[in-house]
Amino acid sequence: MTRRLLVTAALPYANGPIHIGHLVEYLQTDIWVRFQKLRSHRCLYICADDTHGTAIMIRARKEGRSELDLIGEMSESHQRDFAGFGIEFDNYGSTHSDENRKICGEFWQALRSENLVTERTVEQLFDPEAETFLADRFVRGTCPKCGRTDQAGDNCTCGHTYNPTDLIDPVSTLSGATPVLRESAHLFVELEKLHGFLNQWVSESGALQSETANYLKGHFLAEELRDWDVSRPSPYFGFEIPDSPGNYWYVWFDAPIGYIASTQQWCDRNGEKLEDWWKSDECEVHHFIGKDITYFHTLFWPGMLKTAGYSLPTKVHIHGFLNVNGTKMSKRDGTLVKAETFLKHIDPAALRYFYASKLSSRVEDLDLSLTEFVDKVNSDLVGKVVNLASRVGKFAGRTGLSDTYPDDGGLFKKAAEAGDAIAEAYEQCEYARAMRLVMELADAANPFVEHAKPWEMKKDPERQDELRDVCTVALNLFRQLAVYLTPVLPSLAKACGELLDDPIVSWDQSQTPLVGRGVNKFKRMMDRVQLENLEKMIEESKEEAAAEAESADSPASQYNDSDQPLKDEPMADEITIDDFMKVDLRVARVVEAEHVPEANKLLKLTLSLGGDETRQVFAGIKAAYEPEKLVGRLVVMVANLKPRKMRFGLSEGMVCASGPGGEEVFILGVDEGAQPGQRVH
Repeated sequence: MTRRLLVTAALPYANGPIHIGHLVEYLQTDIWVRFQKLRSHRCLYICADDTHGTAIMIRARKEGRSELDLIGEMSESHQRDFAGFGIEFDNYGSTHSDENRKICGEFWQALRSENLVTERTVEQLFDPEAETFLADRFVRGTCPKCGRTDQAGDNCTCGHTYNPTDLIDPVSTLSGATPVLRESAHLFVELEKLHGFLNQWVSESGALQSETANYLKGHFLAEELRDWDVSRPSPYFGFEIPDSPGNYWYVWFDAPIGYIASTQQWCDRNGEKLEDWWKSDECEVHHFIGKDITYFHTLFWPGMLKTAGYSLPTKVHIHGFLNVNGTKMSKRDGTLVKAETFLKHIDPAALRYFYASKLSSRVEDLDLSLTEFVDKVNSDLVGKVVNLASRVGKFAGRTGLSDTYPDDGGLFKKAAEAGDAIAEAYEQCEYARAMRLVMELADAANPFVEHAKPWEMKKDPERQDELRDVCTVALNLFRQLAVYLTPVLPSLAKACGELLDDPIVSWDQSQTPLVGRGVNKFKRMMDRVQLENLEKMIEESKEEAAAEAESADSPASQYNDSDQPLKDEPMADEITIDDFMKVDLRVARVVEAEHVPEANKLLKLTLSLGGDETRQVFAGIKAAYEPEKLVGRLVVMVANLKPRKMRFGLSEGMVCASGPGGEEVFILGVDEGAQPGQRVH
């Protein structure tokens, strides 16, 4: 029986690029959707960019452009990265759309009608320089419990949680200013009024993994639910609330409604009704999310859907986080790899398969061990699956396939019978189990070819019929594997379809062998993953992170490529004159200056230290200085800094400068008369 399924992945925030941690979710979802379509079900994969909030507003302001320009550019970048990994959405929208504004109004009116909205005054930190109220993540300060400095706005590394207003000596990360307390009116949804419904849905719907349901019942539903703050005062990039001028819906109000708005766009484009997808008992709604946003999708969102009369989630599939080599991803270590960086070095099919080999229906973190990645992909995909076709493909173009399927000792029949178990594993999101079952079939098929030795048959004119039979068996067993792997490896499925002139479009193709037809010329289907390419990828990621973060370590270096401006730095610890003398500050003259095309904020400077001695230095001053205006200028440089290899070249020192970064960078000058090479005392 054909099912109708509406499937979503969480909306990526439009303030940064897609990285391999994000891809766990989008690939998990894409695999499930492709499986459902292969089973001939009607299945939509819906997503959109999450575009609203203070962070978007501040970044656009800092970069001197409109929020619309910023989110438009990020949407193109996100969709390009997703397409690079074979992730296919039926519609990819934006939360900043007319459809979303309209449906948000519908939800809001429903909440108002059910008397679920209340208003009260909130005291909040306000940045007088940036002229905006500060969300938790834009405040740092001293923990009120343990006294640790430079702690986040809502929690300390000691484990204590608090409100930003509790911080001692709070500082705005947007401007470095000391925030002040201001009152503003906020609107809240009284979630406690839906407590009974939510408790029943969590306990009885079957929409959640058992560990998630138990967590919600033990940590939230066991006590009174807190009111949910769903508004933010101006200035704020988002939708202004129609019946509350000067207030805007908080990003977590309009973001999940973006699922529905994106579906509306698909419906309008395809002449279908939204009600058939979001207000029908005949349509299943499946959300794929990370464990960090469980609360929003399992309490707030069902409450909103129930109140507005939309379908509740049939299933919320929750996954864990990605670790690399057993530890949390890190920019400094080069393991937080951008999607576009990965694509420069490694076949995306390799990552699709590796994630699938690790994913289950449980809320568990997965680990990307680089050595295991290389070994698994090369052994399973190249050594077993593709090997089955490559060892006979070069002969099959001449022999074609036999008119009747030969005796293979029951291999095809056994693999056909395994289809139900593999399909059930896919359905339950037990991808690791599905991959194990498929590889067991590959392990059984390869000895057939090894024993037959078709490369020897090719040399004997009297064994050509026998060779044709061997090719027929091997390619049909390969085709079965390709069908079963189609959700994970669409590129392999395409290659198989081109080889046999029979595109893979249905799961049922695994049940009947192909016979009596020609075979096209064999083309290489997959290359082995090389560890050195992974190492190059990690090194490039380190360099990208270093270019972004260098100025956060030392304002003088100004290799600033990050999204957040620098905050004022406290005085460093006291040092002796001997400590100071270790730093060799020299007068230098800029003899060449040029842009670095690959970098957003770097200029490449050639500095003369007198005579024939020159140094190449990369400085993050592009926004503040035109290269041609620097030539001939005297500057102060750190001359004994250990050279640093960057993606753009070798940086052999550091130009001294002050300021928070961006356009506010001020190079330390030297009066004319000083000579290049002179030491600064």
